[in-house]
Amino acid sequence: MSHVVGVDAGGTATRALALDADGAVLGTGRAGGANPNSHPPEQAAGAIADAVGAALAGLGGPSAIVIGMAGTSKLSDPAVATVFEQAWQRAGFGVAPRVVSDAETAFASATAEPDGTVLIAGTGSIAGRIRKRRMVSVAGGYGWLLGDEGSGFWLGREAVRATLDVLTRGGEHGPLVDAVLAATGVDAGEPKAYHRLITAANAERPVRLARFAPLVSETAGRDPVAAAIVERAAVLLTELALAAREPGERTPVVLVGSVLGEQSPVGISVRKGLAHLDVLASDDGVFGAAWLAAVDAFGEDAPRPNRVP
Repeated sequence: MSHVVGVDAGGTATRALALDADGAVLGTGRAGGANPNSHPPEQAAGAIADAVGAALAGLGGPSAIVIGMAGTSKLSDPAVATVFEQAWQRAGFGVAPRVVSDAETAFASATAEPDGTVLIAGTGSIAGRIRKRRMVSVAGGYGWLLGDEGSGFWLGREAVRATLDVLTRGGEHGPLVDAVLAATGVDAGEPKAYHRLITAANAERPVRLARFAPLVSETAGRDPVAAAIVERAAVLLTELALAAREPGERTPVVLVGSVLGEQSPVGISVRKGLAHLDVLASDDGVFGAAWLAAVDAFGEDAPRPNRVP
């Protein structure tokens, strides 16, 4: 029986899916995180091997494997690449996996079209131009220090900054300010409360400011400060998506990430800003990875995966 495997290798979990030539799911596997930027290479490669092995239980070697991975740039380091290659050899896959970005598998999970745009906004943000199912250029994605506009990090930082503005300049304590102060245990009435808030925000890694992003979404419907942050984030993300596209392009835009969810205030506004385009949402990158593997093995007419709960 001919079969393939797709892998979604994320920072917290790795999932694998085995498909046959008809798109039927033959097996699944799960393991720990496999982003080599946040895990030692040996651990990341081992997690992928474990997940693929579980998906292939009783099936034998696959015809193709595609791995969608966050942190693919790490594999440009020859030492890291060697660790992964040795893990594949020890696992006895029989074929060399094709590693692609998680943006490419997210795009493929939402559409069979070969060209388009993917916009990702989770903790960070980036947009990519997709051609022949490969990301050929990007807009944004500079990380929390240099960019990530409209992301969860950006939303959280803006929430804290808005709270600091109220504490230092005066003004009404709306729902967002109250929520930020409650989350950090800061009493607005204490002397130099803004010092306490700055200290609390700096007590963890900077990217952890993303933990305040949900407070913006939760209060946007009743707080003009939060609503303004949401609208600014939506404008920035819409501009990011359009910057990744060619003028007049009519290909689909695939939205990925918690900030761009259908019920998220930012996601709703971004969809309005891109209403003149075909906007889709990626629901599960592992299906995109499995379908890309099927295309590699069976050709362009490979059926899309049959979704399972």
